[in-house]
Amino acid sequence: MIAVDYHTHHARCGHAQGQIEDYIQQALALGMSEIGISDHAPIYWLDGDDPMPNIAMAKSELPTYVEEVLRLKAKYEGRIAVRLGLEVDYIEGAEAACAAMLAPYPFDYLIGSVHFVHGRNVYDAQRWHGVGDPLPTYAEYYRLLAKSAQSGMFDIIAHATAVVAYAPKPIPQAIEPLQDAALAAIRQADCCVEINTSGYRKMTSDPFPTARMIALARDLGIPLTFSSDAHRPAEVGYARERVETLLSQLGVVELARFAARQRELIGLAPRLFQV
Repeated sequence: MIAVDYHTHHARCGHAQGQIEDYIQQALALGMSEIGISDHAPIYWLDGDDPMPNIAMAKSELPTYVEEVLRLKAKYEGRIAVRLGLEVDYIEGAEAACAAMLAPYPFDYLIGSVHFVHGRNVYDAQRWHGVGDPLPTYAEYYRLLAKSAQSGMFDIIAHATAVVAYAPKPIPQAIEPLQDAALAAIRQADCCVEINTSGYRKMTSDPFPTARMIALARDLGIPLTFSSDAHRPAEVGYARERVETLLSQLGVVELARFAARQRELIGLAPRLFQV
């Protein structure tokens, strides 16, 4: 059974529901051994305390966030491992500012994500209205995904096919080479890729990344982990049984876990892989 979930949010970011402890209690109820708290990092590349309200926590909230997670980690010690994480947008050219923001805190892991391409959020469905050829946006997305891994700042690469959620779909032969090149860069950088089940919520057919990319990641030796990208407590562990079945079909027998920025691979129960 998948017993870890490394990608969760809470009300502090402005577009999720519930408090951090609600997510921990839900993970306990599901019998999980670890729960990662990874709310959206502040918008460090723009001036002002909270330049994009309802997108991420304010800069002034980061110390409070860390203190709260560390307090809850101690409170639940012996019952469930609470991991201090953060989902951080990769912004090319702002790496130094990002590193300075992160440096003071004892994170267990950091998730690198690409949301902004050509200045617009890929989850903004309005950006695609009237777009002609979407391929340049896909190409830039996967280039930035590779750069985020190569930056050396992150342990996990987030929702590695997020661009496909709302964008027009080019033919697979056009985008698969872009995806494959990004995975090769992630492998070279020795980063982990999350299997993010918000893809099922947004697209229904695949998690982020797609099953094809998960199979290629397996072939390349890229470590994988499980993430629900929960934005409400009930989404913790979302679709983990579906992912267990997928991993069984692909022959994936271990997932990554993190503590103090160190990665360890843990085996999945053999019973999951019986035909």
